[in-house]
Amino acid sequence: MKLAGKVALITGAGAGIGQETARLFAKEGASVVVVDRNAETATETVKLIEAEGGKALSVIADVASSASVRAMFQSTQEAFGALHILFNNAGIVVQGRVEDSSEEDWNAQIGTTLTSVFLGCKYGIPLLRASGGGVILNMASVAGMMGIVDRAVYSAAKGGVIGLTRAVALDHAKEGIRCVYLAPATIETPSLRDRIEASPDPAAARKAFESRQPVGRLGTPSDVAYAALYLVSDEASFVTGSGLTVDGGMAV
Repeated sequence: MKLAGKVALITGAGAGIGQETARLFAKEGASVVVVDRNAETATETVKLIEAEGGKALSVIADVASSASVRAMFQSTQEAFGALHILFNNAGIVVQGRVEDSSEEDWNAQIGTTLTSVFLGCKYGIPLLRASGGGVILNMASVAGMMGIVDRAVYSAAKGGVIGLTRAVALDHAKEGIRCVYLAPATIETPSLRDRIEASPDPAAARKAFESRQPVGRLGTPSDVAYAALYLVSDEASFVTGSGLTVDGGMAV
């Protein structure tokens, strides 16, 4: 198993990419700290992991809150005594152009998507260091690499994630801490399915999302989870400060 003996913390692990990645990491031998702001979905992920023979702990946290993030790592330390993998996955999508976006939209997007990564790194690095090193994986997006219509605030947040990843990688390389990012395109998560079904013409909405990717389909949470597994594994020990684009050719 690729992650035997490791402790991994994943934010936003109650559904979608986070849940799928938590299950995969557990199957590969990691003890997984399942972090979500929703107690019910976090518990569901833990139950799935345990039913598959894995080990997991549910932690409820607001990843945009410094106090909550510190408590999240304290719970990890108390339960497992170490941390080797931190996946800052949690985020939201605020749609709209700059002129259509409110300051509240900006603050919510930056808080949940970028400040959360800053706080995760800030308070997670000491625990990684104390564990002998490890890896931080940050969830970026192709929207942080290219312009996307009606995603101005989201693009700004994800671009910030990429820049922060590179800086953290340089600052901590000599401590045995790698920092990398994932940049997915359109992934069929529960939240995306909800948006499609809520549209006036769900079939047309799905087709529009699918047509973004040259391969002609939406990505799956598993597509991203397996990319995450590579980046946090020892097989990627020479990879830091960069990322993996999982986008069906969208950014090409």
